[in-house]
This record gives sequence, structure tokens and C-alpha cells, in this order.
Amino acid sequence: MKPPREKERRGGRRHAATAFTLPEVVVVMALFSLLLTALITTQLVGLKMHRISETKLTATSEGREALTVLRDEIRSAKMLYVGNGNASSFVAITNNQAHIGNALQIWPTTNLARFVRYYVDANTRTLMRFTNGQATPVAGFVTNTLAFRAEDFRGRVLTNTQNHRVIRLTLEFYQWQFPLATAGQGGMYDYYRLQTRVTRRAIE
Repeated sequence: MKPPREKERRGGRRHAATAFTLPEVVVVMALFSLLLTALITTQLVGLKMHRISETKLTATSEGREALTVLRDEIRSAKMLYVGNGNASSFVAITNNQAHIGNALQIWPTTNLARFVRYYVDANTRTLMRFTNGQATPVAGFVTNTLAFRAEDFRGRVLTNTQNHRVIRLTLEFYQWQFPLATAGQGGMYDYYRLQTRVTRRAIE
């Protein structure tokens, strides 16, 4: 048997030097596993944050729309009163009592038969808008009942009907963090609040 020539021996050594050793393969697999784990974790965290943001927007989007309409109606109102009411009745809070209630009644003109009433329905946890004999929901998942209050410019609750009073609306929402999850013990919930202060443009 002829001994290998010098050129062949050098070529074999060169080929052997280009191959991966077992420790190198293990290190590469470990790094790839860490990278894959990091990518999957990032994706799961992103999905979770998307779900939380989606729930917040769902819970408060109707409330924001309601605030926009309500602000316009208060600013252009001829008369308005804070009180307690529902779809069938409204009782304004009298003087010498804190003007805090679950309802706000707005008259755009001096015609007392034409009005808009906002009230929180404690049974359905919904902010309702009542006008022309029909009540429509404008915001759901509302947990606070006394959503309306009349204040002065410093934010102090009034006990009389000042002409330049400010109306504060506070909507508190309490909703699942993950709407598709089941309710019950161990369920995840979250809390949100929308608040605005509005006064009439035309102060008489």
C-alpha cells in the first residue's frame, strides 16, 4: 500500500478543519433556542398588550362619544339641572342639598316639553340618553351611579342653583381585561375612568 502523498494529506487536514465540532453544534443550538424563546415571548407579550389596549378602547369608546355629544348639549343649553331620574321621571335636587345625582336634564330652549335627559341605569350599568320618549344606551360597563354633579369654578359641589355652575360628568368602567375569558374567581378585571367638566356658553 502506497503512503499518501503530501498534497493529499494536506487536503484531508483542510477538509477536517472546516467541519463543526460537537461543542460548536451544542453552542449554536443553545443560542438558536434562546433566540427563538425570546421571539416567542416578545410575540406573546405583544398579543397580551394588544388585548389589554383593545379592551380599554372597547370599554371607553362609547363613553368618549357620549362625552362629545353631552358637551355640545350642555354648552348650548338654555336650562339644565342635576337630579335623580330614569326613563319615566326626573326630580331635580333642591337647594341646600349637594347637587349630585344619577341624572342630568337639559332644555335646549325655554320649551319645557322639549328636553334631553341623561341618566345612569343601575340595573344595566348603562348611561342612557332619553329624548322624544325614547331611551338609548350611550355607554356600557358603568359602575358609578352618581355620575353628575354641579360645581363652582374651584370644583366644590354646589348646594344651590348658580347660573354659572359647572357640570362634572364622571364615568367609571369596570371590565374584563380579556373579554373572551370566563368570569369568576381568579378572573382578570381592569378599571377605567372618564371625566369632563362643562359649562354653558350663554350665561344669563
